[in-house]
Amino acid sequence: MKGRKIKCPICKKEAGWDHNPFRPFCSERCRLIDLGKWASEDYRIPGEKKDIPDAEQGEKNETEK
Repeated sequence: MKGRKIKCPICKKEAGWDHNPFRPFCSERCRLIDLGKWASEDYRIPGEKKDIPDAEQGEKNETEK
């Protein structure tokens, strides 16, 4: 096997898997585009929004300290 190839999930170009520090992306540019989509909430996991009562929120903050 010469080298595994994948399609970049952002630009759809073929990229090598082996020795690719940006995998599963083809480049740092595509990796940063994907990160930006997560940061701007373009990607979402489906589900219902739940409101957390203030009492529970306070408990969670205490455990994080």
